[in-house]
Amino acid sequence: MRNLSSSAKSAGVAIAIASAFCFGGSGPFAKPLITAGFSPLQVAWLRLAGGALLMLPFALRHAAAVRRVPKLLIGYGLFAIAGVQVFYFASIASVPVGVALLIEFLGPVLVLGWIRFVRRSPVSRSAAIGVAIAMVGLACVVELWAGLSFDPVGLLLALGAAGCQAAYFLLSDSGPEVDPFALAGFGLLLGAVVVTLIAQPWNMDWALLLGDVQLAGQQFPALVAVAWIVVFSTVLAYLTGIVAVRRLSPQVAGAVAFLEPVVATVLAWALLSEALGPVQLLGGALILAGAYVAQRSAPAKTQASELAGV
Repeated sequence: MRNLSSSAKSAGVAIAIASAFCFGGSGPFAKPLITAGFSPLQVAWLRLAGGALLMLPFALRHAAAVRRVPKLLIGYGLFAIAGVQVFYFASIASVPVGVALLIEFLGPVLVLGWIRFVRRSPVSRSAAIGVAIAMVGLACVVELWAGLSFDPVGLLLALGAAGCQAAYFLLSDSGPEVDPFALAGFGLLLGAVVVTLIAQPWNMDWALLLGDVQLAGQQFPALVAVAWIVVFSTVLAYLTGIVAVRRLSPQVAGAVAFLEPVVATVLAWALLSEALGPVQLLGGALILAGAYVAQRSAPAKTQASELAGV
């Protein structure tokens, strides 16, 4: 039994690592599409619509989930999928990928803020220390003493992604009876519908899809970048993320997910020549350390079902 449990946990960690790598590649492959002429909303739509199309057969197979947990599916689609993508892609249009993702990973800090100030529940001293460390790190990343070295609107958008990222971990752990394919499938379908209404893809310059984008100083077909963010950074990323949370816990899976900004920063440096300075790298390390402490200090079940309304 012990070996079986250890094996199951090892498999869960491996799945969580795979999810972090899949998610980490979204920004570095999406930004060249934005540079080529697509708007951030259009790139988000391409990602979600492509993912929804691939997941449609699985969603139809689990149609009963709509009747059982409609609020969970709506919350997951609006916040964990549509919200994260729209805010994140909008932010990387004006700030480096690494900076946007580091700010997004303040999500665990925002969860603790929700517990303390919305639910009026106490948080541990170690959680408060984690929040303080993360805030110092944030000041270093944005170079607050210099009057913000990045576009303030882009930074606010990244904070919006952080709020939606907090909902992602909470909602992924809600309703364990809901199949991961149903949660990801209906979440992507709803997210695609919402983003369609605001992105208005019918006004998109579709010819750009037949052009090239620049990655690592080389020209690649734009469809290669689209395929990457749809297949790897959306479908596989969300499926492995949900499975990882359920095999481990939101805390453990969230801790492994801190590999994501590391992967994104390395890929952004290799593919986009976006390098962070020493102070920003130090700030990023502080954000991840503080968010990790905050994540580990959260209750085992952070009222996820209540947040989802199920």
